[in-house]
Amino acid sequence: MKRLEGKHILITGASKGLGRQLALEFAREGAAALSLVARHADRLYQVREEIRSLSPRTRVLALPADLRHSKAVERVAAATLAEFEGRVDVVVNNASALGPSPMPYLLDYPLEEFRRVLDTNLIAPFLLTRKLVPGMLARGGSIINVTSDAGVTGYPGWGAYGISKFGLEGLSQTWAAELEGTGIRVNWVDPGNLNTDMHRAAEPDGDPAEWADPASVTEAFVYLASDASAPVSGKRFRAQEDWLSVAAADEAKQGTERDSVPAGRE
Repeated sequence: MKRLEGKHILITGASKGLGRQLALEFAREGAAALSLVARHADRLYQVREEIRSLSPRTRVLALPADLRHSKAVERVAAATLAEFEGRVDVVVNNASALGPSPMPYLLDYPLEEFRRVLDTNLIAPFLLTRKLVPGMLARGGSIINVTSDAGVTGYPGWGAYGISKFGLEGLSQTWAAELEGTGIRVNWVDPGNLNTDMHRAAEPDGDPAEWADPASVTEAFVYLASDASAPVSGKRFRAQEDWLSVAAADEAKQGTERDSVPAGRE
């Protein structure tokens, strides 16, 4: 059986890069329905057609939207719930804005650009999660937020992007704590340096040959979207480094706890 058989999944930032690869991989893994969100309609529709060719049984909803606007977030949530009969099992908050490129220091950062980045990278995941959580309570589910090492270390020049990821890390921790015991798990993944349009814009002097293909990091997301990660919440994963050891440790811990339950108490 495919690991995401029957899952209804929403992915933001799904028209290119990591989001596109996640959409394709989730379809391969048997997702029943995918709601794909991105600003660029043409690219988004191309991904929809790729998935239809790859996995004809997967229902695909393509929703062009700029999530920095709260009304767009509301429309995406409403359209997804209507199309999926109120059921969303997995939410991947992947959409991000980099901000100005070349990336200015904070002293020179334009205020409107600063707000735009935070609205996209932090406020939108907060609002979208808040809209979808009530419908997930009956069945449980998985919320996966895409973070960055710039969300744990302040780098000069990474400005609003890094600050927004610091906020997303805190938002993820708080959601995980508040949803503990509900069956909804919240985890966040740092995919590492990827060969994407955004990374090339952020580091124009870097060597893309040294950066990973987005297709190489999807396994961590499949695991967190699947029922195999049901006991796992409140964890930070690095998709290129330690996610397997963290996942294995959590599964071993759960197995030890099950084995330690006295007879007749299960």
